[in-house]
Amino acid sequence: MGLTLAQALEAFEPGLPLGVAFSGGADSTALLWACARKWPGQVRALHVHHGLQAAADDFERHCRKFCEQLQVPLWVAHTDARPQPGQSPEDAARQARYQALAQLAAQAGVAHLALAQHADDQVETLMLALSRGAGLPGLSAMPAHWQRDGLNYYRPLLAVKGQALRDELQAQGLSWIEDPSNTDQRYTRNQIRAQLLPVLQTVFPQFRDTFARSARHAAQAQHLLQTLAAEDLVRTGQPPGLRELQALSRSRQANLLRAWLASLPGATPSSAQMEELLDQIAACTTRGHSIRIKVGSGHISRSGDTLAWYNTAL
Repeated sequence: MGLTLAQALEAFEPGLPLGVAFSGGADSTALLWACARKWPGQVRALHVHHGLQAAADDFERHCRKFCEQLQVPLWVAHTDARPQPGQSPEDAARQARYQALAQLAAQAGVAHLALAQHADDQVETLMLALSRGAGLPGLSAMPAHWQRDGLNYYRPLLAVKGQALRDELQAQGLSWIEDPSNTDQRYTRNQIRAQLLPVLQTVFPQFRDTFARSARHAAQAQHLLQTLAAEDLVRTGQPPGLRELQALSRSRQANLLRAWLASLPGATPSSAQMEELLDQIAACTTRGHSIRIKVGSGHISRSGDTLAWYNTAL
């Protein structure tokens, strides 16, 4: 069935004062309005002006007017979200948004930020992960709470349907803006929203709840794997020793190696690279056997009795 906006906010207890990422769209409008009602005087609106659309200035003007009506202070950051060569537009916008939010949080004096992604966004994220053959981290979809750059981020609306948020806004007589990029079907996420979700609604009416449950199960399993990897890294050392690695099963080696590489910049391996690395570790039975394999933006080599990572992009 999903939660209502009121139910979601009743269970939401972040630290105060609270920053709310506010784009002016329906989702963030509902979140900002609900938070301002629950914590009057303790909420700060943070608006990121991406500069990617001609209407971006109109978005900012709308946000300023709405915040004046709510008597909520607004901080605005202008950022360049254009992608670098080889970078997807979605990833460029996401990275720029988080950098800008961290800047705004410092200006507003907040360490807790709320984002307005809801149940439909969670399903879209899970569908994207499935389409890419993602492992447990991807299938865990979006976390409800995490830390980044010393800030606490929250997604309190992950169990609320997007339509429920719009219905609440209409009931309250509150206005929002429609971002035209949300209907641009050049983006896979928008294709999922427009074409797949209506079909899922027909075939599996409770898909938002069941998909969210699967994502939570995946997140729990991933947490266990991370805990196991941390314990194994204590035994093998960092960087891992070859002999200690070889004493583990192949799947446990892979889990440990992913955790080790995740702590290094630019060292995320593809599935094929991980399989080749595991094969080379298994074959490394003599002192003179070398290892060298490209991983991410660098390579892994044997250095004495341990592995070593070299970032060739630097």
